[in-house]
Amino acid sequence: MISQAHSDSSDIRPILEKAVAGERISPEEGLQLLESHDLVAIGQAADEVTKRLHPEEFRTYNIDRNINYTNACTAVCDFCAFYRPPNHPEVYVLPIETLLEKIEETVALGGDQILLQGGLHPKLPLEWYEDMLRQLKAAYPQVNIHGFSPPEIHHFTKISKLPLKTVLERLKAAGLGSLPGGGGEILVDRVRKEITRGKVMTDDWLNVNRVWHELGGKSTATMMFGHVETLAERIEHLERLREVQDETGGFTAFICWTFQPDNTEMSHIPPTGAFEYLKTQAVSRLYLDNFPNIQSSWVTQGEKVGQIALAFGANDMGSLMIEENVVSQAGTVHQLTIESIRRCITEAGYIPRQRNVFYEYIDEYDPNAAPEIPSRAPKNLVELG
Repeated sequence: MISQAHSDSSDIRPILEKAVAGERISPEEGLQLLESHDLVAIGQAADEVTKRLHPEEFRTYNIDRNINYTNACTAVCDFCAFYRPPNHPEVYVLPIETLLEKIEETVALGGDQILLQGGLHPKLPLEWYEDMLRQLKAAYPQVNIHGFSPPEIHHFTKISKLPLKTVLERLKAAGLGSLPGGGGEILVDRVRKEITRGKVMTDDWLNVNRVWHELGGKSTATMMFGHVETLAERIEHLERLREVQDETGGFTAFICWTFQPDNTEMSHIPPTGAFEYLKTQAVSRLYLDNFPNIQSSWVTQGEKVGQIALAFGANDMGSLMIEENVVSQAGTVHQLTIESIRRCITEAGYIPRQRNVFYEYIDEYDPNAAPEIPSRAPKNLVELG
């Protein structure tokens, strides 16, 4: 039950209690929560939902590496400091030898996955991607390739002039293991048209995931917020994801993060603070009742807020992320070690476990050697900004 003392308005209490009880909240109710400033009550409700979905004493993380195989991109995204136009002197395409070296380093650190993404390269044919996948899987069959965001997949269909299902079937046969949720930004065409040119629109982004799920594949979903979208458009984004998940059940997790403005064409937009990040993540947990997992975003928020997010709806600390190039180009550089991630989870009152992209535990767990964990309580709620 949500405490009356925690609410600055009795209007949101019935909504929070409804979500905690496992009932679906409407877009109008979701918007009401985002418009509220009662972070503690919303966070408490999200935490209760998380504990209902994940009553276990574990919270998870994974070890992977974000490999950007090319920075060439035909799309123009005002929020991106990473991409380069195809004829730019700084354009690169990583050779297979470099990719293999990066995977070897990842495996040596205990990783079981690579996040393989790039720009929308205008000349690489579908066969190039298939050959790359086959070589990587031949060398490291145990490593999952979490690769090619929906905008890339949609781009492949244009380059190859093949149906979406055919492209996905061929990539899967070549070794693609799962799809990342990159390029989601805000899944509302008004927003997408304002901040990008030459990039996939909402229906096609969702359809890439829908078809992949129909083929038996799994994917993650994301949201980058805090730029030109309205609060109602954040809810519309969540609603579109919830609808596809109702159809397919193929999304394993949702990750949201705040727009990082430095070095971008949108640098005039002030950065979004931790208060809004935590509230949006908590509302996402309440709204996405059919998503099993929510990831914290320490990469954009830093260690402390990433840890606090475990009390605001997240059940996963995300990835060690041995390499990250896109967000760091926008001026945000937060790095954690495995020891730091495990400590963050322990201090939050849980036992850390390593998992794979399918949220299966892949570490050895000895209950007799489990760390002593403190009582579970949100920390550092002052100075959220």
